[in-house]
Amino acid sequence: MNTIEQHFEGKAPHVRKIYDALLRASRALGPFEEEPKKTSIHLARKVAFAGVATRKDAIILTLKAAGDIDDARVIKHQHTSANRWHLDIRLRQPKDVDGQLKRWLEDAYELAG
Repeated sequence: MNTIEQHFEGKAPHVRKIYDALLRASRALGPFEEEPKKTSIHLARKVAFAGVATRKDAIILTLKAAGDIDDARVIKHQHTSANRWHLDIRLRQPKDVDGQLKRWLEDAYELAG
């Protein structure tokens, strides 16, 4: 059985703080579930709107999007279907969960509803 806490074992303490900032931003949008998987934690409404993969000193956040986002913060762009993209963003500190990221998170949340 995968647990949320397993994803933070052996990671720098600020990685959990980044995750907590993501949870606060997501909770402001409405209800969702945390679904721990083997390699990531999904944040899901009806379906997942975000995936959280922990690294030693960062988080890779994968967001669902209706289109590509041309921004230096997006480190990977995957066109998954005609109207869907999965975009990876590396978060190195809690303050990376800023206004721009919250807007992207809100868009992803709406797509998952």
